Amino acid sequence: MENAPTTHPPDLYNARTIAKGVPGFEAVTDGDLARYHDQGYLVVEGAFSEAEVGAALQGLLDLIAGRHPTFDDFDIEAPAKAQWPMLQGEARQDAVRKLMNFTPCDARLHTIAEHPKLVALLARLMGAPPERFQDMALIKPPRIGREKPWHQDCAYFDLPLDTKVVGVWIALDAATIENGCMHVLAGGHREGPRLHFQRRDWQICDTEMLGKTSVAVPLKPGGCLLFDGLLPHGTPHNTSSLRRRALQFHYRPAGVLPIAREERLAVFGGEGHHGSC
Repeated sequence: MENAPTTHPPDLYNARTIAKGVPGFEAVTDGDLARYHDQGYLVVEGAFSEAEVGAALQGLLDLIAGRHPTFDDFDIEAPAKAQWPMLQGEARQDAVRKLMNFTPCDARLHTIAEHPKLVALLARLMGAPPERFQDMALIKPPRIGREKPWHQDCAYFDLPLDTKVVGVWIALDAATIENGCMHVLAGGHREGPRLHFQRRDWQICDTEMLGKTSVAVPLKPGGCLLFDGLLPHGTPHNTSSLRRRALQFHYRPAGVLPIAREERLAVFGGEGHHGSC
Protein backbone atom coordinates (compact mmCIF):
# COMPACT_ATOMS: atom_id res chain seq x y z
CA MET A 1 0.00 0.00 0.00
CA GLU A 2 1.62 3.20 -1.17
CA ASN A 3 0.14 5.33 1.62
CA ALA A 4 0.71 2.83 4.43
CA PRO A 5 2.23 4.31 7.61
CA THR A 6 6.00 4.06 7.96
CA THR A 7 6.03 3.96 11.77
CA HIS A 8 4.70 1.30 14.08
CA PRO A 9 2.48 1.68 17.16
CA PRO A 10 4.75 2.21 20.19
CA ASP A 11 3.28 -0.77 22.07
CA LEU A 12 3.58 -3.23 19.19
CA TYR A 13 6.76 -4.71 20.69
CA ASN A 14 5.62 -5.37 24.23
CA ALA A 15 8.56 -7.29 25.68
CA ARG A 16 8.11 -8.42 29.26
CA THR A 17 10.93 -10.96 29.16
CA ILE A 18 14.57 -10.98 28.05
CA ALA A 19 15.71 -14.19 26.39
CA LYS A 20 18.33 -16.25 28.18
CA GLY A 21 20.97 -18.16 26.28
CA VAL A 22 23.39 -21.03 26.61
CA PRO A 23 27.14 -20.24 26.69
CA GLY A 24 28.36 -21.60 23.36
CA PHE A 25 27.46 -24.38 20.94
CA GLU A 26 29.07 -27.04 23.13
CA ALA A 27 26.72 -26.22 26.01
CA VAL A 28 23.50 -27.00 24.11
CA THR A 29 21.79 -29.96 25.80
CA ASP A 30 18.94 -32.20 24.75
CA GLY A 31 16.81 -30.18 27.17
CA ASP A 32 17.70 -27.02 25.26
CA LEU A 33 16.62 -28.71 22.03
CA ALA A 34 13.30 -29.66 23.63
CA ARG A 35 12.79 -26.04 24.70
CA TYR A 36 13.55 -24.90 21.15
CA HIS A 37 10.81 -27.14 19.79
CA ASP A 38 8.39 -25.90 22.46
CA GLN A 39 9.23 -22.18 22.42
CA GLY A 40 10.43 -21.87 18.82
CA TYR A 41 13.82 -20.34 19.53
CA LEU A 42 17.24 -20.93 21.06
CA VAL A 43 19.85 -18.31 21.98
CA VAL A 44 23.55 -19.24 21.90
CA GLU A 45 25.77 -16.66 23.55
CA GLY A 46 29.37 -16.35 22.37
CA ALA A 47 28.66 -18.68 19.46
CA PHE A 48 31.35 -17.04 17.33
CA SER A 49 34.69 -15.64 18.43
CA GLU A 50 35.72 -12.00 18.24
CA ALA A 51 38.02 -12.87 15.33
CA GLU A 52 35.23 -14.66 13.43
CA VAL A 53 32.84 -11.75 13.97
CA GLY A 54 35.49 -9.24 12.92
CA ALA A 55 36.26 -11.16 9.74
CA ALA A 56 32.58 -11.48 8.83
CA LEU A 57 31.97 -7.80 9.46
CA GLN A 58 34.92 -6.81 7.30
CA GLY A 59 33.61 -9.08 4.56
CA LEU A 60 30.28 -7.27 4.76
CA LEU A 61 31.93 -3.84 4.67
CA ASP A 62 34.01 -4.85 1.64
CA LEU A 63 30.83 -5.80 -0.22
CA ILE A 64 29.17 -2.49 0.68
CA ALA A 65 32.26 -0.55 -0.37
CA GLY A 66 32.16 -2.15 -3.81
CA ARG A 67 35.37 -4.15 -3.46
CA HIS A 68 33.62 -7.13 -5.11
CA PRO A 69 32.62 -5.61 -8.47
CA THR A 70 30.39 -8.55 -9.43
CA PHE A 71 28.23 -8.25 -6.31
CA ASP A 72 25.19 -6.00 -6.54
CA ASP A 73 22.44 -7.67 -4.48
CA PHE A 74 21.66 -4.67 -2.25
CA ASP A 75 18.38 -3.37 -0.90
CA ILE A 76 18.95 0.40 -0.72
CA GLU A 77 16.89 2.72 1.46
CA ALA A 78 14.49 4.60 -0.85
CA PRO A 79 15.77 8.16 -0.14
CA ALA A 80 19.33 7.09 -1.03
CA LYS A 81 18.73 5.20 -4.28
CA ALA A 82 19.43 8.12 -6.57
CA GLN A 83 22.69 8.98 -4.76
CA TRP A 84 23.85 5.38 -4.22
CA PRO A 85 26.53 5.27 -6.98
CA MET A 86 28.18 8.40 -5.56
CA LEU A 87 28.07 7.52 -1.86
CA GLN A 88 31.25 6.63 -0.01
CA GLY A 89 32.27 5.44 3.45
CA GLU A 90 29.74 5.59 6.27
CA ALA A 91 27.18 7.38 4.10
CA ARG A 92 27.21 4.40 1.73
CA GLN A 93 26.97 1.91 4.60
CA ASP A 94 24.00 3.70 6.14
CA ALA A 95 22.12 3.69 2.83
CA VAL A 96 21.97 -0.12 2.78
CA ARG A 97 19.06 -1.93 4.42
CA LYS A 98 19.85 -5.45 3.30
CA LEU A 99 22.32 -7.57 1.32
CA MET A 100 21.56 -11.02 -0.06
CA ASN A 101 23.24 -13.98 -1.79
CA PHE A 102 26.75 -12.94 -0.81
CA THR A 103 28.52 -16.08 0.42
CA PRO A 104 29.79 -17.00 -3.07
CA CYS A 105 31.57 -13.63 -3.17
CA ASP A 106 33.31 -13.64 0.21
CA ALA A 107 35.05 -16.58 1.90
CA ARG A 108 34.78 -14.99 5.36
CA LEU A 109 30.99 -14.84 5.15
CA HIS A 110 30.82 -18.33 3.69
CA THR A 111 32.92 -19.61 6.58
CA ILE A 112 30.60 -18.29 9.28
CA ALA A 113 27.51 -19.55 7.42
CA GLU A 114 28.96 -23.07 7.25
CA HIS A 115 30.67 -23.08 10.67
CA PRO A 116 31.03 -26.76 11.68
CA LYS A 117 29.60 -26.22 15.17
CA LEU A 118 26.61 -24.36 13.77
CA VAL A 119 25.98 -27.03 11.14
CA ALA A 120 26.19 -29.76 13.80
CA LEU A 121 23.60 -27.98 15.97
CA LEU A 122 21.29 -27.48 12.99
CA ALA A 123 21.48 -31.20 12.24
CA ARG A 124 20.44 -31.93 15.83
CA LEU A 125 17.51 -29.52 15.58
CA MET A 126 16.30 -30.84 12.22
CA GLY A 127 17.13 -34.50 12.62
CA ALA A 128 18.67 -34.33 9.15
CA PRO A 129 21.66 -32.77 7.37
CA PRO A 130 20.98 -29.03 6.92
CA GLU A 131 21.08 -27.19 3.60
CA ARG A 132 21.48 -23.41 3.53
CA PHE A 133 19.14 -21.76 1.04
CA GLN A 134 19.30 -18.05 1.92
CA ASP A 135 22.03 -15.52 2.85
CA MET A 136 21.08 -12.13 4.26
CA ALA A 137 22.71 -9.22 6.06
CA LEU A 138 20.38 -6.85 7.88
CA ILE A 139 21.43 -3.30 8.74
CA LYS A 140 19.73 -0.69 10.92
CA PRO A 141 21.53 2.66 10.68
CA PRO A 142 21.53 4.94 13.75
CA ARG A 143 18.22 6.74 14.39
CA ILE A 144 16.70 5.87 11.00
CA GLY A 145 16.97 2.07 10.89
CA ARG A 146 13.54 0.82 9.87
CA GLU A 147 11.29 -1.70 11.57
CA LYS A 148 10.83 -5.18 10.15
CA PRO A 149 7.21 -5.84 11.19
CA TRP A 150 5.96 -9.03 12.79
CA HIS A 151 6.03 -11.92 10.33
CA GLN A 152 6.80 -15.60 9.86
CA ASP A 153 9.75 -16.41 7.62
CA CYS A 154 8.03 -19.43 6.07
CA ALA A 155 5.52 -17.00 4.60
CA TYR A 156 8.28 -15.97 2.16
CA PHE A 157 9.55 -19.43 1.18
CA ASP A 158 8.09 -21.75 -1.48
CA LEU A 159 8.53 -24.84 0.69
CA PRO A 160 6.16 -27.54 1.97
CA LEU A 161 4.47 -26.38 5.17
CA ASP A 162 5.96 -29.20 7.23
CA THR A 163 9.54 -28.26 6.31
CA LYS A 164 11.73 -27.73 9.37
CA VAL A 165 13.10 -24.30 8.44
CA VAL A 166 15.58 -22.81 10.90
CA GLY A 167 16.65 -19.17 10.78
CA VAL A 168 20.02 -18.21 12.26
CA TRP A 169 20.46 -14.54 13.24
CA ILE A 170 24.04 -13.57 14.15
CA ALA A 171 24.86 -10.25 15.83
CA LEU A 172 27.89 -8.42 14.42
CA ASP A 173 27.25 -5.42 16.70
CA ALA A 174 25.60 -5.42 20.08
CA ALA A 175 21.88 -5.82 19.37
CA THR A 176 19.91 -3.99 22.04
CA ILE A 177 16.31 -3.06 22.70
CA GLU A 178 17.21 0.54 21.75
CA ASN A 179 18.79 -0.28 18.39
CA GLY A 180 16.27 -2.83 17.17
CA CYS A 181 17.06 -6.30 18.50
CA MET A 182 14.81 -9.22 17.65
CA HIS A 183 11.49 -9.76 19.41
CA VAL A 184 9.81 -13.18 19.28
CA LEU A 185 6.38 -14.54 20.21
CA ALA A 186 7.45 -17.56 22.25
CA GLY A 187 5.56 -20.69 21.26
CA GLY A 188 3.77 -18.90 18.43
CA HIS A 189 5.12 -21.33 15.83
CA ARG A 190 2.87 -24.07 17.26
CA GLU A 191 -0.21 -22.17 16.05
CA GLY A 192 0.82 -22.66 12.43
CA PRO A 193 0.73 -20.23 9.49
CA ARG A 194 -0.83 -16.78 9.91
CA LEU A 195 -2.27 -14.54 7.23
CA HIS A 196 0.09 -11.78 6.07
CA PHE A 197 -0.91 -8.46 4.54
CA GLN A 198 0.96 -5.79 2.58
CA ARG A 199 1.13 -2.83 4.99
CA ARG A 200 4.49 -1.37 6.04
CA ASP A 201 5.92 -4.64 4.70
CA TRP A 202 4.40 -8.03 4.01
CA GLN A 203 3.51 -8.75 7.62
CA ILE A 204 1.16 -10.13 10.23
CA CYS A 205 -1.55 -7.55 10.86
CA ASP A 206 -0.73 -5.18 13.75
CA THR A 207 -4.11 -5.79 15.35
CA GLU A 208 -3.22 -9.47 15.75
CA MET A 209 0.00 -8.60 17.61
CA LEU A 210 -1.01 -5.58 19.71
CA GLY A 211 -1.22 -6.55 23.36
CA LYS A 212 0.76 -9.76 22.89
CA THR A 213 3.64 -10.27 25.30
CA SER A 214 6.88 -10.79 23.38
CA VAL A 215 10.39 -11.86 24.34
CA ALA A 216 13.24 -9.47 23.50
CA VAL A 217 16.49 -11.06 22.30
CA PRO A 218 19.39 -8.65 22.88
CA LEU A 219 22.71 -10.16 21.79
CA LYS A 220 26.36 -9.32 22.18
CA PRO A 221 28.54 -9.52 19.04
CA GLY A 222 28.98 -13.19 18.18
CA GLY A 223 25.75 -14.24 19.86
CA CYS A 224 23.17 -15.96 17.71
CA LEU A 225 19.46 -16.71 17.72
CA LEU A 226 18.14 -19.87 16.09
CA PHE A 227 14.39 -19.84 15.43
CA ASP A 228 11.66 -21.85 13.78
CA GLY A 229 10.46 -20.66 10.37
CA LEU A 230 6.91 -20.33 11.69
CA LEU A 231 7.86 -18.34 14.80
CA PRO A 232 6.33 -14.83 14.67
CA HIS A 233 9.11 -12.28 15.12
CA GLY A 234 9.97 -8.68 14.28
CA THR A 235 12.45 -5.91 14.96
CA PRO A 236 11.43 -2.34 15.90
CA HIS A 237 13.03 0.90 14.71
CA ASN A 238 16.57 1.77 15.74
CA THR A 239 16.09 4.72 18.08
CA SER A 240 19.72 4.77 19.24
CA SER A 241 22.92 6.41 17.98
CA LEU A 242 24.50 3.00 17.28
CA ARG A 243 24.43 0.74 14.22
CA ARG A 244 22.84 -2.69 14.39
CA ARG A 245 24.36 -5.01 11.81
CA ALA A 246 23.52 -8.71 11.68
CA LEU A 247 23.74 -11.75 9.45
CA GLN A 248 20.79 -14.04 8.88
CA PHE A 249 20.86 -17.42 7.19
CA HIS A 250 18.07 -19.92 6.56
CA TYR A 251 18.49 -23.68 6.48
CA ARG A 252 16.21 -26.58 5.58
CA PRO A 253 16.75 -30.36 5.58
CA ALA A 254 18.78 -31.35 2.54
CA GLY A 255 16.74 -32.61 -0.40
CA VAL A 256 13.48 -30.74 0.30
CA LEU A 257 11.83 -29.75 -2.99
CA PRO A 258 9.99 -26.44 -3.54
CA ILE A 259 6.26 -26.02 -4.01
CA ALA A 260 4.41 -23.63 -6.32
CA ARG A 261 4.24 -20.03 -5.13
CA GLU A 262 0.46 -20.09 -5.48
CA GLU A 263 0.30 -22.97 -3.02
CA ARG A 264 2.22 -20.94 -0.43
CA LEU A 265 0.21 -17.76 -0.96
CA ALA A 266 -3.05 -19.69 -0.60
CA VAL A 267 -1.99 -20.33 3.01
CA PHE A 268 -0.19 -17.13 3.99
CA GLY A 269 -2.11 -14.55 1.95
CA GLY A 270 -2.29 -13.48 -1.67
CA GLU A 271 -0.63 -10.06 -1.22
CA GLY A 272 2.84 -11.60 -0.92
CA HIS A 273 3.79 -12.06 -4.58
CA HIS A 274 6.69 -9.62 -4.24
CA GLY A 275 7.47 -10.04 -0.54
CA SER A 276 11.11 -10.33 0.48
CA CYS A 277 12.18 -11.76 3.80
